[in-house]
Amino acid sequence: MVSQCQIRVVRSGGSKLDYRRSVFSADGKYLICVSGDFIKVYSTSTEECIHALQGHRKLVTGIELNPKNHLQLYSCSLDGTIKLWDFTDGILIKTFLIGCKFLSLYTSATDDLVFAVTLKNNDSASSQLVSVKLPKSASQECEAKEISVIIEDVSHLPKCTAIGRQCLYVASVKGVHLSIYYFKTKKSFRFSLKATSKKGANNIFTVVACHPSEDCIATGHMDGRIRLWRNFNHKKEYTYTSLHWHHDSVMDLAFSAQGTKLLSGGVESVLVQWPYGSEEKKEFLPRLGAAIEHISVSPHGTLYCTSHTDNKISIIDTSLKVSGIIQGLLKGTVVKTGLIVDPRSNALVLNGKPGHLQFYSLLNDRHLYNLDIVQQEFIHQAGLQYMDLVKASFSSTGRWLATVEELQGGEDSMDLEMQMKLWEYQDKSQSFVLNTTINRPHEDHITSLCFRDEGNSEKEAPTLVTTGKDGLFKVWMLNNNYDIYKQSSSWLCDFVGGYHKNQATNCCFSEDGSLLAVSFDEIITVWESSTWDLKQTFCQPPGKIRNLCFGRMSCSKYLVASTNNGFICCWNLLTCALEWRAQLDATVLQPDPLSENIAVVSCSKRWSNLFLFQPSEPRPFYTQKNICQEKVQWAVFVPKEIPEFVKSESHQWLNKSQLYFLTEKQDLLTFSSKSTEERLTPLSKQLAVEESLPVTPFHLLLGKKRQEEQEKLDAQSVRAAPSFHRGYQNSAIREVLHTPAHVLPPASVLCTVFVNSLLISKKSQSTEESKEDEEMKSEHSEADSSDETEEMESQKRFPSAFSLDVAAMLPKFQEKELRRIRRTDYSWISSL
Repeated sequence: MVSQCQIRVVRSGGSKLDYRRSVFSADGKYLICVSGDFIKVYSTSTEECIHALQGHRKLVTGIELNPKNHLQLYSCSLDGTIKLWDFTDGILIKTFLIGCKFLSLYTSATDDLVFAVTLKNNDSASSQLVSVKLPKSASQECEAKEISVIIEDVSHLPKCTAIGRQCLYVASVKGVHLSIYYFKTKKSFRFSLKATSKKGANNIFTVVACHPSEDCIATGHMDGRIRLWRNFNHKKEYTYTSLHWHHDSVMDLAFSAQGTKLLSGGVESVLVQWPYGSEEKKEFLPRLGAAIEHISVSPHGTLYCTSHTDNKISIIDTSLKVSGIIQGLLKGTVVKTGLIVDPRSNALVLNGKPGHLQFYSLLNDRHLYNLDIVQQEFIHQAGLQYMDLVKASFSSTGRWLATVEELQGGEDSMDLEMQMKLWEYQDKSQSFVLNTTINRPHEDHITSLCFRDEGNSEKEAPTLVTTGKDGLFKVWMLNNNYDIYKQSSSWLCDFVGGYHKNQATNCCFSEDGSLLAVSFDEIITVWESSTWDLKQTFCQPPGKIRNLCFGRMSCSKYLVASTNNGFICCWNLLTCALEWRAQLDATVLQPDPLSENIAVVSCSKRWSNLFLFQPSEPRPFYTQKNICQEKVQWAVFVPKEIPEFVKSESHQWLNKSQLYFLTEKQDLLTFSSKSTEERLTPLSKQLAVEESLPVTPFHLLLGKKRQEEQEKLDAQSVRAAPSFHRGYQNSAIREVLHTPAHVLPPASVLCTVFVNSLLISKKSQSTEESKEDEEMKSEHSEADSSDETEEMESQKRFPSAFSLDVAAMLPKFQEKELRRIRRTDYSWISSL
């Protein structure tokens, strides 16, 4: 039975950080940026993610600080809402329901108005600039109905619209036209440039920025020029000056907080700082790594930040030095390696910079590190051939990593330049070290590679299988080399197999590693891994094999494959017969390593659909249609650190693993259930952050240690009353000294309470002292009774003159102490 449930597709891990301009907090301690459906708050000093503001149902398209309260933030989204946040505590304050798709957001300090670029009638072809009156309401959700159109035809890019000083006017650029609208007089001015000049300049506008205190507008153009417009409140008397340094289009412009400097950036990866009024004394910050997409300036003017096309944010101080980098998931044009999971760290591994593998933590949503595979300098120039990474695979324990790099630009197999490298993970250096390099392992392109599960046996040598278009599959094994100098190990070819000279396309091992399945065009061959003998072939129904995988756990006796003619086939390895066949054009076939589930993604009529099934049953137990409009290229199951146990059967496939998939537009998406999101609480609700310090992993570790120390002190306080009293005094003093003065009560009230807290209470005596008092009382009573009896006996035995002499020589309290010592049992000394 196919189940339907509230599981939706979200952009969570690895979302774009450069999608919109970032925003600094008023004090510059925090940097806020858009990340898919979320809004992330970073610390500018530690680059740690403090909060992830979650509440929008679709892509967030704009963020702005509340000009009336700098601790609050406005955000807009394609879900048709504007939300107000307290970003320091990560709390959603209010939601305004508008009902139109927002593309960007701008705030006003004068009225309760916000300006936004929206789609006309939710049509993606044209957009307009509107003003929205936000109502004052006590409810958390309210509807905003007062919407007025300001400019009908504007660009959908946020950087093409800017609000002027003191919210007097708004400037918007589109094509070769500059439009200016004054709010008070409701007058509009429109200036146009020629598309091209005689010298070949391209005058199309790309960005606009307004001076914070003067009537000056800066515009960027496709030819790299920057124009400063003045006196633009007259149609004929306007003037502009031209600045030129960029050799390509200007991608963003921003004035400093005081307006004394103008910042520009483009594809040169150089931040240019133009002093306002003396632009010839410009300064540069080169080698930022990638093209600059956006530029932001902090309100207090001490920090800048640049967003780059490689999904990176650079935090820069006013001396033009990079003080911090926030690196997101780097997305290229094509992901050739697919989506891989590092077994050691559960990090997502895929192509990064040219010739690099990037390791990305999906749990923390942050970039871990890059591994240079090609180890060559990349030169970005059209027509040049370069080595690039095309295949990668991990062993089951994560000890070994296999990579394949090929020379890009040459299609002839005779000129094919290819290398396969085997990397070993070193515990001392905590990184992968190159172990073996194999030049041209196949005569043609390598189509797939996979490791055999190492298991718990240390006697079995690690095994790697590669398949190629040369019609062969090769088995590579780790061989120990012994010489007189040192003991080393390297990888050697142990077996070469083929089947009727057909191209080998896919390979995979069974869960226990005893069987190897290799597909040759339309035929699947099964080999025994201990002897490399061919055991069985499956050739029906006809169709070129696209994906291949074994079942796992209770379904390990099945072999599943998808074909290019739109079928999924399942064979029973015990009977060597076709178990079932389903008609479905599967572009992705991905098994879950922690369960029997297999995910299938198919594309039909511009939409991709998800199906989950187990090989023992041909009917899917879960399906979700229209997960995305683009074609899904890759998918992978990532194990969860803490498994979840959900009673709902439709959510159980998300208990142990999280399914991520990558689209053609390089969007990394995943599935989330509503019940899971409701259990997620912001970090501020779990831990109290003292003095608004950012919560870092070191801070959490230190807090845990302090908590353990406090528990030890509490345990000691039960045994000794003075230590408890001292801890009570310390806590009372700390509470008084750390409390802000403006919230403390008057000193006359506080003094009495504070002094009383320092006094030792009678009730603070321990139980042991009370027992000792009772014992002393009993001893005193016994001593008194014994004194009386002994005095009676002494009067009978000795004469009165002798007794008087003893009494004069020894006081009465010393006699009592002497009698008590005599009654003490010292037999334990003999056992020593």
